[in-house]
Amino acid sequence: MKKIRILFASLSGSVIEWYDFYLYGTATGLVFSFLFFPSHDPAVGLLLSFATFGIGYAARPIGSIIFGHFGDKMGRKAALIFTLIGMGGSSFLIGLLPTYEQIGIWAPIILVLLRLIQGISLGGEWGGAVLLATEYAPKGLRGLYGSIPQLGVPIGLVLGSLSLTVISYFTSDTQFLAWGWRIPFLFSVVLIGLALWIRSGIEETPAFKQQKEAGAIAKIPFLETFKTNWKSVLHAIGLKIGDGFFNVFLMSFILSYSTVYLGYSNQVALTALTIGCATMIITIPVVGYLSDYIGRKLIYIVGLILLFILSIPYFSLVDEGASWLYIMQGVMLGIIWASIFATQGTLFSELFPAKVRYTGLSFGYQVAAAIVGFGPMIWTTMAESFGPSPWVFGGFMMGGIILSLILSLLVPDTRKRSLYDHHIETAENNFSIKM
Repeated sequence: MKKIRILFASLSGSVIEWYDFYLYGTATGLVFSFLFFPSHDPAVGLLLSFATFGIGYAARPIGSIIFGHFGDKMGRKAALIFTLIGMGGSSFLIGLLPTYEQIGIWAPIILVLLRLIQGISLGGEWGGAVLLATEYAPKGLRGLYGSIPQLGVPIGLVLGSLSLTVISYFTSDTQFLAWGWRIPFLFSVVLIGLALWIRSGIEETPAFKQQKEAGAIAKIPFLETFKTNWKSVLHAIGLKIGDGFFNVFLMSFILSYSTVYLGYSNQVALTALTIGCATMIITIPVVGYLSDYIGRKLIYIVGLILLFILSIPYFSLVDEGASWLYIMQGVMLGIIWASIFATQGTLFSELFPAKVRYTGLSFGYQVAAAIVGFGPMIWTTMAESFGPSPWVFGGFMMGGIILSLILSLLVPDTRKRSLYDHHIETAENNFSIKM
């Protein structure tokens, strides 16, 4: 029961954090560009609204430093409680926020500030959720355990997009823009309360307890990370950038790309996204389990190669009809990218020693996220200049994937690496036996 509660605690908070974060991304193209960034040119309004979407990504490294500091000094649990409060509170307030028509320029200003809080909170959540799972994992099952919080991404996105889909189905376009879109944001406060209750009943991870008892706590985790593990930080950044651009496109920008530039309806776009995410829910734990036997590195390399090969075919086929859009979203998002993502949390956590793991893991991942978060702005400009060209969009994706592929060849296979520092490494075996 203890193991189940730990996994549920890491997953539940991750689901809610990503529900809130991607709910904003879904609403960006459907709502915010009209209500908070009105413009005579729809492309300008869309560009401005995606700028605020990117700001949330840009704020994530800040959150990784803040919560990484608390997580490496005070414990993983304490940091994770605060990330939930920050994300849930900001999302709830977005649901209450007046529009540009009601309060003028203050509407987008406040929206940007709340988006910053979302980004800062998520910057600390992901790394903590991964460590909660991996540092509790029994020997030989770290890949499986580390994949569980990754399920928060597809589940959270499905819940967010599904909630908007259901509401849009039962309301007219006027009602949806007037009040319907607010309901999912307001509902997040209920989910946050549930996750806080679950997380408050868990203990600190064994790895952090051992570090604390040994007096091996970093004084300033961020500085020590760059003093001793700067190469690992750079590896994490580079490894994430390649699949990260595809990730943001497949899970967010696809809604605007398919409706604005390819002419699909909102329902078709949301259905395609839901198919991809539903497939991920199956793929992630299966691949996480396999990574404990064949290694994270091999899976990562194969996934990147497939993304590279299918980059141009993806953009060519999604324009051929709704059926192809559904198939390609299922393959690219639900199978190939999901396989990479399933190993990512565990692989990155294995690159860092316990005393700076929260900071190193989170900062490397979130810096890459900050870079790829401005992808929608770049793609909107590309689409306005070149149209939905498979060669332009596919070539862009291939450039980032090449960088990640090169770095993936340089990173060691960390499958058998201990998550305990060498002087307390025996604690892992003792803990595994007790579990």
